[in-house]
Amino acid sequence: MSVLQDSRVSSVAEPAGLSAASQRSAVICGCIVAFAYSANYTNHAPLAPALMREFGFNQALAGFLTTGIFATHATMQIPGGHLVDRLGAKRVLLCALVWVALGNLGMAFAGAYWQLLLCKIFTGIGTGVCFVGGARYVHAAAAGPRLNFAQGLFGGSVQLGAGFVILAVPRLYLLAGWRATFLVSAGMALAAAIIWLAAAPSASSGVAPPGRFGEMLLAPQLWLLGLVQMATFGLSVVVGSWVVVILTKVLKVPATQAGLIGSLVLLLGIVSRPLGGVLRRHLGIRPLIIGSLLMIALGCFAFVPSSNSLGIALTAVVLISAGVGLPYAAMFSRAGALFPGRAGAAMGLVNMLGILMILGGAPLVGHLADLTGTFRVSFVVLGGFSLLVCAAIPLIDRDEPMPRA
Repeated sequence: MSVLQDSRVSSVAEPAGLSAASQRSAVICGCIVAFAYSANYTNHAPLAPALMREFGFNQALAGFLTTGIFATHATMQIPGGHLVDRLGAKRVLLCALVWVALGNLGMAFAGAYWQLLLCKIFTGIGTGVCFVGGARYVHAAAAGPRLNFAQGLFGGSVQLGAGFVILAVPRLYLLAGWRATFLVSAGMALAAAIIWLAAAPSASSGVAPPGRFGEMLLAPQLWLLGLVQMATFGLSVVVGSWVVVILTKVLKVPATQAGLIGSLVLLLGIVSRPLGGVLRRHLGIRPLIIGSLLMIALGCFAFVPSSNSLGIALTAVVLISAGVGLPYAAMFSRAGALFPGRAGAAMGLVNMLGILMILGGAPLVGHLADLTGTFRVSFVVLGGFSLLVCAAIPLIDRDEPMPRA
């Protein structure tokens, strides 16, 4: 079988029947939603020092703000996908964006740490539904030969939103204070909701049968894709959370420069996710994922030598950043194709596994560093995990799946 495969899944699910212009509008609307909701992943992080001074809590409690949003974000992946499959992405996404806006309004008017944490937990419910709803909508609206590229654009917009606020929030804080930054985040979500309501074309995935929910949850092919999501997206967030510490403490890089380099782990996904969608039209899913995982492993192992340089560290970050983004579109297009009647829940399962890697991997890296006094063992483990997942890729079906009854 040639690796030159057509990435179309229109043989799996009925195409949405949208014109080319309507497909473009649908993808643009999906990308606007992705940008607006994903800003909530990181909009609190640059404000941590100000919030700690305001409410008198420590760095560990500050970290729980991130844990809070990702915990409920992960929890809502499968239930949110199930809602989208049953009620339709357009209706559910509108409610989810309003939910995200309400969470940010709560943050803006918080008067204590517990209120901040509660609002982040609340917001994560909305962002979780936004992801699966947006990915499901793009899957239906862009069905056809451009699906992988469209899915890559959606994924790149997620990275853009999360990365944009890291750069914009500190400047907004200096101009208007921390409460204003959450008001702006609420405004972004509401603006996206208005655009969504006014401009997003209705898209149907056709008449594919829903499939058995239990079969979907236990499908080996979805779990294999979930492992890849753990070794790509999950690993990228884990590396991104520690690479700045490595650059500043080990390589003595100035904090501002280290922050810029560290942000590349996130920001390069803006390009690599759509690029992966383009490559998927010319490469089979196996070689695309294997090549990406080898890049990630090489980048992780580059951090292992005790004597390192800024150039090697920068190269490692670029390798990891490119590797984690390239398989994104192929993974989620394949997940939706495996269960076209439950595409939202199937995508949610894959993404949930990636988020579990974040929740468990970030503290594990820190724990190993505390035990050994260095990050070398941590990066050996991360690189080894990438290679382990790489060894399982031949189990992923080469051909596009047939519909599940």
